[in-house]
Amino acid sequence: MQGDPDVLKLLNEQLTSELTAINQYFLHSKMQDSWGFTEVAAHTRKESFEEMQHAEMITDRILLLNGLPNYQRLFSLRVGQTLREQFESDLAVEYEVAERLRPGIIMCREKQDSTSAKLLETIMADEEEHIDYLETQLELMDKLGEQLYLAQCVARPPQ
Repeated sequence: MQGDPDVLKLLNEQLTSELTAINQYFLHSKMQDSWGFTEVAAHTRKESFEEMQHAEMITDRILLLNGLPNYQRLFSLRVGQTLREQFESDLAVEYEVAERLRPGIIMCREKQDSTSAKLLETIMADEEEHIDYLETQLELMDKLGEQLYLAQCVARPPQ
């Protein structure tokens, strides 16, 4: 089945975004774990794996459309040096993804590719959950104060 060139280009752009997010989230999770923020690290690691699932679904779709998935390209990683910077960096990535997906979904529908549109809608729903989580964490940092927020994130030894 031959896919529309514009849809394939969009899918490859989204694939690049997912591959970048996998690496950024995974690195952030390892840094968070090393800082003692094990619960936050576990959540960030889960997000990395979810991005991997997105990359797999997009890859499958590109191949079905007789396209070639581009695994050689990544966007620049935005590595935060503090937990706040990491949340802000990850949120910026999620906002960029949402800005790409919204018009992309419309374009897929205009090109009569409802399957790609549904795939992107599924990914968009997950990205909206990521955005909500990150915005909430930053709001909590602001409301509680960064030090109190961080104190709540520190792993406690078993009793």
